[in-house]
Amino acid sequence: MKLRLAPALLFSIICLLSSRLAAGTLVSGPMLGYQAHREVFLWVETKDAQKVTLDYWLAGRPETKKTLEHTNPAATPAGGQITTFRPGLLETGATYDYTLSIDGVAQQTAAPAKFRTHPLWEWRTPPPDFKFITGSCAYINEPVLDRPGEPYGRTVNTFKLMGDSGADFMVWLGDNWYWREADFDSVSGLWHRPSHDRAIPEMQKLLGAMHHYAVWDDHDFGPNDSNWSYEYKAEALKIFQAYWGNHSYGEPENPGVYSKFYWGDAAFFLMDNHYHRDAAGLDQDKHPEKSQWGRRQLEWLKQSLLQAKALKHFTFKFIATGNQMLQTEPRGEPHELYRREREELMDFIRENQITGVVFLTGDVHHSALYRRQLSASGPWIYEITSSPLSSSSWAVEKSDKAKDPYVIPGTLVGDQNFVTVAVTGQGADRALTLTCTDKQGATRFTHTVKATDLGYVPPRRRTP
Repeated sequence: MKLRLAPALLFSIICLLSSRLAAGTLVSGPMLGYQAHREVFLWVETKDAQKVTLDYWLAGRPETKKTLEHTNPAATPAGGQITTFRPGLLETGATYDYTLSIDGVAQQTAAPAKFRTHPLWEWRTPPPDFKFITGSCAYINEPVLDRPGEPYGRTVNTFKLMGDSGADFMVWLGDNWYWREADFDSVSGLWHRPSHDRAIPEMQKLLGAMHHYAVWDDHDFGPNDSNWSYEYKAEALKIFQAYWGNHSYGEPENPGVYSKFYWGDAAFFLMDNHYHRDAAGLDQDKHPEKSQWGRRQLEWLKQSLLQAKALKHFTFKFIATGNQMLQTEPRGEPHELYRREREELMDFIRENQITGVVFLTGDVHHSALYRRQLSASGPWIYEITSSPLSSSSWAVEKSDKAKDPYVIPGTLVGDQNFVTVAVTGQGADRALTLTCTDKQGATRFTHTVKATDLGYVPPRRRTP
């Protein structure tokens, strides 16, 4: 007996099968961007998708499910589709499960499909302990466009180790991708690079396992050692905004990637060291106005530091910028070549008694810890340089970097690595534990910085 289907039913089945066969694909992600008390940011890149859906619910309570959906996401000049979600009015200090679907097909994620919100600890409890990782210089090989000879990208294992680190979030310190000569002279070339690099399998768990914040440096802004004259800088900014999930980017009257966020009792200031940057080779003695950040951004940083001080919640104040701050070697693009700007900031920090300052920097293809005391009896300022994640490294044993007056002995690492910062303890015992892990998973150094070393004074307890 032959089974005959009604034409309408047959047509519906064919349409359903066709839609399934034509379902879009996941290129990379999902990635978690910023985290707030009642909101998070989630990012994903797809290809040929007609509908991207996020279902999320309080962990263990599927009856609380809510849905966000985007249809017909626009394609970038490189062919990918970037979709972002901002689940809002969430419960504080809560864990949520989620499902990401493309054209009705639920996607398998490399990391557990979960996100969390900040706990409301302020004025209620001691600050929570937390842990973050940081690093720079992520070169991913693409042989057809790479220069001849030994590949510049040396490993991708660091990304796997970072994804397994158990950190709460990551701060990317620039050179988060490397535009090649075939990339940075066209819009389509610029968009191709981050799409290619972020899609590698080794990156996927890292993207979804923790939240991500980023600044840039020259290689993800434009050509090597770029300054504000780069002709595609507006497009580069657009791409950066598309591929990261910071809270904000610059100010309406002053474009850039600079921003800030808070995590526990730490304030983070994300600086833009290229959009307004004068050329590193400009003689700073003949041109005293020479700047890496631009006057407007420097004043923004000063006011932000004062605001963080006034709020009183913040034991630590991390300033993330692409180039080194404290090192004295003038090679490359460090702030040593912008001394007036750097010393203006240092004077401001000292005069306003801003404590807990730690710089996060990258760029130089080695990792190290630096510290400087702004006055004979004043607190220390630290710098954590973390580089490279995957690109070629600097042979520090053959250099004079160990002679820098501010470097902490035993912390120079010339290999692919990342740095973990664990924030633990209460009151006078609050401290940072800094650990450098290389591409093999070996610990290269561990160093503890007490909050009191950075000038922190625990508040006095009120007496009855």
